[in-house]
Amino acid sequence: MKHIAALALVATVGMVAPAMADEAVCYNCPPQWADWDSMLKAIDSKLGIHMPHDNKNSGQTLSQLLAERGSPVADVAYYGVTGGIKAASEGVVDAYKPEGFDEIPDGLKDPEGRWFAVHYGTVGLFVNVDALGGAPVPQCFADLKKPEYAGMVGYLDPSSAFVGYAGAVAVNHAFGGDLGNFDPAIGYFKELSENSPIVPKQTSFARVVSGEIPILFDYDFNAYRAKYEEDGNFEFVLPCEGTIRVPYVMSLVKGAPHAELGKKVLDFILSDEGQAIWTNAYLQPARPITLPEDVASKFLPASDYERAVAVDYAEMEKAQSGFGERYLNEVK
Repeated sequence: MKHIAALALVATVGMVAPAMADEAVCYNCPPQWADWDSMLKAIDSKLGIHMPHDNKNSGQTLSQLLAERGSPVADVAYYGVTGGIKAASEGVVDAYKPEGFDEIPDGLKDPEGRWFAVHYGTVGLFVNVDALGGAPVPQCFADLKKPEYAGMVGYLDPSSAFVGYAGAVAVNHAFGGDLGNFDPAIGYFKELSENSPIVPKQTSFARVVSGEIPILFDYDFNAYRAKYEEDGNFEFVLPCEGTIRVPYVMSLVKGAPHAELGKKVLDFILSDEGQAIWTNAYLQPARPITLPEDVASKFLPASDYERAVAVDYAEMEKAQSGFGERYLNEVK
């Protein structure tokens, strides 16, 4: 009987104590944004590292890192490039250079490795054509101020979400401003406010797909994802006035509780395999990897992308808080 009981105990222990995957924390890795869903699944299956979904935006991520400076919770962080620059200046991230770091173009990485680009997006208009109520697909930023688009236009809060700020920089550039003069953007958003825009704080892919937000200032990769993977009629419009291209970056958090796991995650994301996952999500990889032909053929023509320019991202970071204050005081 003792022998049987011992066997039963072993069997019970075997059932209740399976091998557990390692866990690391990434701030701002939402599955519906940039197809982080596929990346998180790949990290889980390839590395045995589980990372919970996290729906912060870039501004919230930076605020959390600053608040937790004395007792970090996250291991890695993902944000718009200005968030990475600010995190480095605030001393809440560590220097780390994954393999492949040297292949990232200068200007898109901190020389010490405190932040580095993992992919690019181009700002434009993500349009649910079926939700326009018969109105034509807008081709320019200026079109959105027309009465037929009242209540249809959305943009993420530029005082909080990085994509919202990137959209503001794009609009500012389109109407003749620069990073030292945001008057054109402030004027534009004041005029757009007369058309009852929708201004969420979080990524809103599902709200465009559902038709709740027919037109959203967003990146090309989200619009292409909807166009080719969702039921409905979706388009990406690269505005006639021009726009900007923007990298998203990652960092190893200073004092990360699972720093070695965080390094493995960053190594994978910058590897050939990791970079290829971004291309499946219609993203331009940070390292010079050629887009697969079946993906490249789904983008707008290269001639359209000539209207998208890079900016001085360090200057963009310096101007961000000042623009956010102006937006809150003069527009919101």
